[in-house]
Amino acid sequence: MGVRVRVPAKINLALKVGPPRPDGFHPLATVYQAVSLYDEVHASWANPEEFEVSVSGEGVAQVPLDDSNLALRAARLLARTHGDHDSLGVRLSISKAIPVAGGLAGGSSNAAAALLACAALWDLDVGPDALRSLAAELGSDVPFALLGGTAVGSGRGEEVVPALARGTYHWVLAFGHLGLSTPAVYRRFDELSPDATVPEIPADLMNALRSGDPRQLGPALSNDLQPAALDLQPRLGLLLEAGLEAGALGAMVSGSGPTCAFLAADEADAVELSVALSTDGLCRAVRRATGPVVGARLVG
Repeated sequence: MGVRVRVPAKINLALKVGPPRPDGFHPLATVYQAVSLYDEVHASWANPEEFEVSVSGEGVAQVPLDDSNLALRAARLLARTHGDHDSLGVRLSISKAIPVAGGLAGGSSNAAAALLACAALWDLDVGPDALRSLAAELGSDVPFALLGGTAVGSGRGEEVVPALARGTYHWVLAFGHLGLSTPAVYRRFDELSPDATVPEIPADLMNALRSGDPRQLGPALSNDLQPAALDLQPRLGLLLEAGLEAGALGAMVSGSGPTCAFLAADEADAVELSVALSTDGLCRAVRRATGPVVGARLVG
């Protein structure tokens, strides 16, 4: 018995990055989209003050099982702030399909799922606004993982509001052979972009989303972290070129990478594109996904 939550990966359709703030975080202007690549988190009762996690699936060896695990931190934070911490405990079982350190917010998604699952398991009186507030304490992408859909993010990414967007988009996600550390990518960004300015959401991207036309959206995709990611892993540049040559309408590194996201015109083109990318050896795996999809949701 327990509670199961399914939570999607995210891609950043635009990721504009400003200079570091005094607290060390970077101001962001971003447009998130949740896509149909999912992790599942199962929460079951444990003894009081017992918090445990196990992981199966994609990237198991890279996921910490101690208190640095973001899902465990989410469960402890929820118990401490909205429950009787001394009487609560949980066993979390995470089934992963979202790559670890892949720029798709896998860890953040797991934290969001843990918040929702534990709130339901423990029958806590905590509403969506309170969950989003806790999510913002845990990480920049965690609030969006609860919301899902297509949304505009500001602050360090944790302030999210739904975006006016139409249509369903077909994505091909190509996973890099090696992970990329988000802090390392931001450090390289600072070195490459000493004149970074206050970030703004690109108007052409928002117009494309309102149109619902993937052919307008493709050229509008942008990521200020992409040059840093390519500098750290030059092979990703070859992957992006291969996708565009194979017919992608747009291509970009997702978040801090190394996953590359390719926009296809429709499902048939996405199938052809995924086959082409699977055979060139520039990535370790390819997955097709659609977006937008809903955020973290109870499934059992």
